[in-house]
Amino acid sequence: MKKYFFIGFLCSFSYFFAQKKEELFTVKDSITIQTKDNAFLSLTLILNKDKNPQNTILINTIYPDKNNIELLRNFVNNGYAGVILHARGKYLSNNDIEPFEHDADDINAAIDWIIKQPWSNGKVGMLGGSYLGFSQWAAAKKLHPALKTIIPQAATGIGTMSFPMNNNIFMGYALQWLDYVTTNKTTNSKSFYDQKKWNLIFKKWYESGTSFRKLDSISGKPNAVFQEWLDHPGYDDYWKKMIPYKEEFSKIDIPVLSVTGYFDVDKTGALYYFNQHYKYHKNAEHYLIIGPYDHWGAQGFIKNEVRGYKMDPAAMIDLKKIWLQWFDYALKNKTKPIFLKDKINYEVMGSNEWKGIKSINENQNNIKLYLEESLILSNNKSKEEKFSTLMVNLADKSDADELLGLKYNILDNFIYTKNNIVFKTKPFSKPIEYTGNFSGNLSFSVNKKDVDLYINLYEETENRQYFLLSTYVSRTSFVNDNENRNLLVPGKKQMISIINNDFVSKKIEKRSRIVLMIGVVKSPFWQLNYGSGKDVSDETIADAKVPLEIKLYNNSYIKLPVVKN
Repeated sequence: MKKYFFIGFLCSFSYFFAQKKEELFTVKDSITIQTKDNAFLSLTLILNKDKNPQNTILINTIYPDKNNIELLRNFVNNGYAGVILHARGKYLSNNDIEPFEHDADDINAAIDWIIKQPWSNGKVGMLGGSYLGFSQWAAAKKLHPALKTIIPQAATGIGTMSFPMNNNIFMGYALQWLDYVTTNKTTNSKSFYDQKKWNLIFKKWYESGTSFRKLDSISGKPNAVFQEWLDHPGYDDYWKKMIPYKEEFSKIDIPVLSVTGYFDVDKTGALYYFNQHYKYHKNAEHYLIIGPYDHWGAQGFIKNEVRGYKMDPAAMIDLKKIWLQWFDYALKNKTKPIFLKDKINYEVMGSNEWKGIKSINENQNNIKLYLEESLILSNNKSKEEKFSTLMVNLADKSDADELLGLKYNILDNFIYTKNNIVFKTKPFSKPIEYTGNFSGNLSFSVNKKDVDLYINLYEETENRQYFLLSTYVSRTSFVNDNENRNLLVPGKKQMISIINNDFVSKKIEKRSRIVLMIGVVKSPFWQLNYGSGKDVSDETIADAKVPLEIKLYNNSYIKLPVVKN
């Protein structure tokens, strides 16, 4: 082992960190280690007063900050050692910053170092959210024997799952985030949080009609990583090397506790990992906590209101307490957290209660609804073929300010009805529990070789309030195979399946309706697919030509997941 590692201390120092009298930590900053491929990594060590070897909690972050110690405080104060690994190229590492590319190997290098230290008992657990959540799945791809458990929160689904693409559609936010993490050795916070600045950049690109590939140039800072990402619009080997792929999930046999939220921007990523783990490992010990949380809430920073929706009191749980109990269970052989009633633990919004099920589809009684030409979601399929038509002029950019100003609330008295078609059910005669992931098939034709579609599903209450239940976006040329693009035949009727990694639970009130919105992705925030069949990153307004026309046929349907009484 010694031939692979060189342990160095660049300006290494120790200091004491205390907030309460009973808390006294020793913090060693500026530790560096060398990897097998001769990269240097920067670590921070947090130790309590116990001199006996302990379990270690490791976080891997691309966001160096002194306050990261707070992520480990509770664990160090309860008998654990804490280690912060900064991603390659960050903090004291002089290597290039290449997000997501080296985490699997670098985490193993850090664990190799940890288990050789006198304060380590040879067992390691990991936690953290967003990029930190992704990195735990990266570590699981090349699972170190000393890594005994992980708690990924709001885990980024790198590639086509949630970032930098959602179902093969790139988002402008990818560049905003790259500017945040690749500009310097810490973070470029001032620029990142200046949303007015970024909205102006997105607007300038959108109105210019130039290719999405020019977005970084328009921002004034060309970004090599952004350009490299755009070269991989399908889920190819570039992305596959970062996280477990298919059968690799079968080898992950450590206990896992995943956390995400109904309103978490990385929910599709977190649920992708959960679903894939069980698909390839039927007996996995993998638990899920999911409630009405946003990206921060799923990381333990729960607010009582999210984008217009006020939480049920039951949703205000102490996640940090549960995480400590989980580590005690997985690393110290103590009792499993009593909160975990089953493999999937979810809060039913509007019912103020938590429930547990063994699988995503347990206890479901799907309601099948057809998209009628009359814009009704009907229980009955029509015998006569009809269709609803949507026309979208992709060359018209006069709506930039309007689109940039949309609020995207969870609960609102307004829904945006441009560039989409809206279907509604009749009012429900009794309350129902909507729990799970909606699915369906869309039968359509379009006058282009490709189109990006989105679906929003709402509950419309009796008093005309709209509650956003679920969202879905997808590039139709990748729907059936996210690895390989299959262009459409203009004018030909075809069927695609709605395949989504989603889960939500809410009590649908009596006299409410379900509202289904189907539209074309046309926004300054997203890559714009003009439908020419070229690489979408290279398309320009010159490829718009005639307006897009899509016909939705009435044999299209959705299935609503409803819990059996």
